[in-house]
Amino acid sequence: MSLVDLDKGRWFAENLHQHDAMLRAWLKSRFSLGVDIDDIMQEAYVKVMSAHLKEPVRAPKAFLFATARNLALNATRRAKVRCEDTSRDFSEFDILDESDGVHETVARNQELEILTKAIQSLPDRCRQIFTLRKVYGMSQRDIAKKLNISARTVNAQISIGVNKCAEYVGRFCETGKV
Repeated sequence: MSLVDLDKGRWFAENLHQHDAMLRAWLKSRFSLGVDIDDIMQEAYVKVMSAHLKEPVRAPKAFLFATARNLALNATRRAKVRCEDTSRDFSEFDILDESDGVHETVARNQELEILTKAIQSLPDRCRQIFTLRKVYGMSQRDIAKKLNISARTVNAQISIGVNKCAEYVGRFCETGKV
């Protein structure tokens, strides 16, 4: 196997394949019947890889999801023309929708994924306290009681968590990787 093939495989694994489960779930939620999800995903991977070989793709996940969406819409359109039952109202898909809605949704999902990874990178105790405060909205006093620690410790751990998450996101924004 050549170095070029290894680079392609590495790029595919790092930028596309890791989103396999999320893409499959997203397609199933929008195009449940009348569309072969496996075929759509395979074709989307091929198209994104082909595009990447011609010119580097800056947002591979967003490009992958947009490509899969377009392929699924085309498959749905073809099924409608053949009068196949797709069990979905075709008008709900806004085929020519080029608004920021799709891009914003993908961007929001990417931001949430980055923040989740940032929280997961925190030390165990810090992550536990940070999650109780920021995700579940518990007061610092309640967290201190629940974990049998001082409110000062809770405050310090939340500060550490916020700072470390901000650093993580900052590093990601600078490099695109963490």
